[in-house]
Amino acid sequence: MPAVPPQPQPHPSGPVPPVQHNNPAPAPPEPPRRTAFAEGVDRLRTAATTEPGRLRIIGAVLALLVVAFGAVTAWQMADRSTAADDVLNNSQPLSSAAADIYRSLADANTAASSGFLAGGQETAASRDRYEKDIDAAAEGLVQAAANSDPDSPAAETVARLNKLLPEYKGLVERARTYNRQGFPVGGAYLRYANEKMQKEMLPAAEDLYKKENQRLRADYGDATPYPWAAIGLGVLALAALAWAQHRNYRRTNRVLNHGLVAATATATVVLLWLVVGHSVARAALDDSYDHGVRSLNVLHDARIASLKARGSENLTLVARGAETVEVNGTTYDAYDHDFGEEMDTLGKGLAEAEKLADDKTGEQPVTAAVGNMTEWKKRHAAARAQDENGNYQAALDRVIGPKGATGECFDSVDANLAKAITHENAEFEQAAGNGLDAMTGLTVGAAVLAVLGAAGAVLGIGRRLSEYR
Repeated sequence: MPAVPPQPQPHPSGPVPPVQHNNPAPAPPEPPRRTAFAEGVDRLRTAATTEPGRLRIIGAVLALLVVAFGAVTAWQMADRSTAADDVLNNSQPLSSAAADIYRSLADANTAASSGFLAGGQETAASRDRYEKDIDAAAEGLVQAAANSDPDSPAAETVARLNKLLPEYKGLVERARTYNRQGFPVGGAYLRYANEKMQKEMLPAAEDLYKKENQRLRADYGDATPYPWAAIGLGVLALAALAWAQHRNYRRTNRVLNHGLVAATATATVVLLWLVVGHSVARAALDDSYDHGVRSLNVLHDARIASLKARGSENLTLVARGAETVEVNGTTYDAYDHDFGEEMDTLGKGLAEAEKLADDKTGEQPVTAAVGNMTEWKKRHAAARAQDENGNYQAALDRVIGPKGATGECFDSVDANLAKAITHENAEFEQAAGNGLDAMTGLTVGAAVLAVLGAAGAVLGIGRRLSEYR
């Protein structure tokens, strides 16, 4: 028989117990710590379940809206007030100063050619006029340099003009010296000086004038837009205050809450002050541009055209046909051709200035300048006829002579344009000043009233909260 395997024997004391291990069971993970923001949200939710908690939230929101309204109003109106001040006291004066630089340079060139034509009989008045124009241009460049940002295009233009001005003066002095000695080369030096003025200096001065006008338009662009962000916040704050008072009335049957009424009143005052004040300022600034800046620009351009025409007229006699230009197959004296184009520009400018003049005081000198220009053209035609017939001295007398010369007409045009510019500048200053005055106090007033309004909202809600204690 096969062998039987041994059977297991039971333990004397019963079943064998399971094996015990020394390692304890792992502890459950700790929940992640909540952020302060989440805890704050929970507290707000808890508070919102009770009326005192809801009132505290409403008071905080109202105060925040009113303060935000005042802060944005103060910020936007401060920017617009600064821009309006720049229009009145910086950019427009600098634009006029740039135009004066151009005028001074062009007039100096005209005076130099008139003195050259007089030869050894150059008058002290002509010489003094030239010197004053050069000094005025130099002073204007110093002012422009002081008010230009370093490394800006305007500063580069001013630096270029400061370099060209002494070069031009040197050429004029050489022309005078050779002219007094009777050397024909004097005329060549004067034409070279005129070329430097016409092709380098006056274009640079015109570029400076354009840059200052761009700066002026940018300041207008910053001063006139409506402060929509502040207006929107003001409407939102008033709507929230109205809702809070309506809610208070529905729960208490009390028509007025003094604190909320005070907050509504201050917010209403700020909003009305903002809308009305800025609307008045905007209208005044628009008026200063339409009836001030636009007229000044046209008048400056017309004055510059008259100066260039006078310089070309003088150089026609200086060159004596040495410079010609061909137009549509016909040859003309170059300077006489330029004179005709510049007189056309002057005529168009005077016609535009008459349209823009909004009162008799501004219109009268422009009308007088139109009459001076018409007479100037007649006298110029007579002078050209004498020159073409070989009567050079007679032509010279009709251009720079003491009586009946074209110089009288030019001086009258220039004087009348200067009078019109003075009047339009006064119109601009009055209108722009009114615009700036309309914004005065709004920045500080809005901030102060907003703080008072926020305090009123908090006190009004606090009055309701006291009923729960």
